[in-house]
Amino acid sequence: MPAPRRLLENRQLSVFGKCLHDPRLWYLNRRSVSGAVAVGFFMMFMPPFGQMVLAAAAAIVLRVNLPLAVVLVWITNPLTIPPMFYFAYLVGSWLLGVAPKGFDLGFWTDWHNWSAVMAPLGLGMLVCAVISSALGYCGAQALWRRRLVREIRRRKQRYRELAAALSESAVSTPSSSRQI
Repeated sequence: MPAPRRLLENRQLSVFGKCLHDPRLWYLNRRSVSGAVAVGFFMMFMPPFGQMVLAAAAAIVLRVNLPLAVVLVWITNPLTIPPMFYFAYLVGSWLLGVAPKGFDLGFWTDWHNWSAVMAPLGLGMLVCAVISSALGYCGAQALWRRRLVREIRRRKQRYRELAAALSESAVSTPSSSRQI
């Protein structure tokens, strides 16, 4: 993750001023990480202009890990935006009961067709954002819990091994052979 100092020096994020100095924005715990994943996954389905600023604003308001929320927005990039947004368009078309258009570059680049595309695309983006956000939150919670359960089991196993080693050493040194 980027260092807090690098994010504090980011020109785009300077609009948040002193809000960035809240220590809760930099913690890595189950709540802050899960919330940051939810924010990042939600914002990655928003229009690609200003996603980082929107993710930072949401992270500040919700008091979740700021660097993680901002970094996750970059899942959408010039390679992933076309398939993601076309999928969102298909979802919106299905929900509105509109026949979707094929992925013809001429159709999509002609701005005269945008009015027919905006309603299904907007609805699809919102639905995909909510679903991916919820799945991301639950997935982060599950992964964090899994890691915690493994760590607890590993500690218990170490304690059992230590107790067994101590009881063996106590048995191998009989108390009657000790001289006082």
